[in-house]
Amino acid sequence: MLSALSISNIILIDHLDLDLRHGLCALTGETGAGKSILLDALGLALGSRGGTDLVRKGAERGTVAATFDLPAGHPAWDILRQQDMAVDDGLILRRQIGADGRGRAFVNDQAISTSLLRQLGETLVEVHGQHDERGLLNPAGHRALLDIYGGLGGRVKNCVEAHAVMRRTAQAFADAQEALRAARTEEDYLRHVCAELQALDPKPGDEETLDRTRTQLRQGEKIAEALKDAQAALDGGDGGNGVEQRLRIAQRALQRVAESAGGALDAAIEGLERAAVEAMEGIETVAQGARSLDLDPSRLEAVEERLFALREAARKHRVSVDGLPALHDDFARRLDNIDNSDQRLAALETAAGAARKTYLDAAEHLSKARVKAGAKLDRAMAVELPPLALDKATFQTVFSRRDEDNWSAEGWDRVAFHIATNPGSAPGPLQKVASGGELSRVMLALKVALSQNREPASLIFDEVDSGVGGAVADKVGERLARLAQDTQVIVVTHSPQVAARAGHHWLIVKRANGGTNHTTVEALDAEHRREEIARMLAGAKITDEARAAADSLLQAAGT
Repeated sequence: MLSALSISNIILIDHLDLDLRHGLCALTGETGAGKSILLDALGLALGSRGGTDLVRKGAERGTVAATFDLPAGHPAWDILRQQDMAVDDGLILRRQIGADGRGRAFVNDQAISTSLLRQLGETLVEVHGQHDERGLLNPAGHRALLDIYGGLGGRVKNCVEAHAVMRRTAQAFADAQEALRAARTEEDYLRHVCAELQALDPKPGDEETLDRTRTQLRQGEKIAEALKDAQAALDGGDGGNGVEQRLRIAQRALQRVAESAGGALDAAIEGLERAAVEAMEGIETVAQGARSLDLDPSRLEAVEERLFALREAARKHRVSVDGLPALHDDFARRLDNIDNSDQRLAALETAAGAARKTYLDAAEHLSKARVKAGAKLDRAMAVELPPLALDKATFQTVFSRRDEDNWSAEGWDRVAFHIATNPGSAPGPLQKVASGGELSRVMLALKVALSQNREPASLIFDEVDSGVGGAVADKVGERLARLAQDTQVIVVTHSPQVAARAGHHWLIVKRANGGTNHTTVEALDAEHRREEIARMLAGAKITDEARAAADSLLQAAGT
């Protein structure tokens, strides 16, 4: 609920602190005292558009702060969490408007945008007045209000979930169709390239291996001559002793005197042994190289042809030679998708069809439930309207079905609250048919009818009793008091019958001070409340009869 309102330098208000309460709160005062200023100031704190004309003359800026006490599950906390903002025990919305036109908005002293302030405000307070265009007057919100009234949250949730699955599966089917269409336009090309790459059969590392082989083949004669010279040198030439034999001869010569040398020749003998072994390995390696050397010219031609073919394919497809195997795999996979597309498309189409049917069923059940809830609301309004001097009025919940392109997660229904205030006339939109005073009372009747499942927001009614008096005004007060049993209802009223029903009463007064008018708000105790209600009954001169009538109203209201 709205627990406190602090206003500084707003029009006629120099500084004002107003502590509010739960239940029905009445604000009264003479015409022109400044009741509208309070609502304008509260609107600033809730995110309404503000201008320099709201700043008190001579002040640098005007400031409004609204403090709220909220339960843990209130939607405002979710909004703050979504913005990664701290969630405290209390919530303070503050708005500054400078004389230069600049403004700032805050929540719990953290700077925020005006749009976020407005988003928070819409969850905290509903203002219903003769010129209000939000809340119940906005047809865009009627469907949600009817769902709350009818307790249709579970059906709405089912429809939302079914809609999400329907959209996801339909998109998957559409994407697969588009991919297939795109693939079929290049199917011939894919098959040609796949056949080409299949014949080429590229392998990772082909280019490096072929390039090395080509180099060897090109230098075959030089390599053969070098190998021959190496063999001759290792063999000792002309059939003489080879390197290994000479090393062995030297090793045996040292071994014969090794014992006499007392170990001094052991290292040399071991070194000769290692050298002989390595020499033998070297000789074998050179011989192996000579044996494997391929000097066939056709071999060189074949290697070069494959290397050139691989490089040409790589240039053609703008990849590296080593990227050709992956390219082949990709093209083969795309062809496989085409070849097996019918089966996959059929599966996706079946899934999309099943999801659509689930959504249609959920939307149909939800729509039927809404029609029942609408009929129930129409009956409730037929009970609520006559006591508010609207006995000739006809309220109707109107349904229409959206085109398929405009189906939403909440179904296909358009819901609008219509009313006819004159017999024989067709019901029309609330804001277009009802007059100012009628509209406020229609709003009150709707709020009473919807109160069993309404959203947790404070309610403000601005002159809901306009144009009525006596028994009708008493019925207005009775309904406001009923609404206020489990929430906060603030009413700006000129009706003593309504004021008498309030649990808390404040008087708005405009006083002249130093040639300047100032608006103040005074909390009324029992005696002063009696005087104010008597004033509302009698006018400027309060009589004993007016006081007695005030006592009667207060006693009848039980306040």
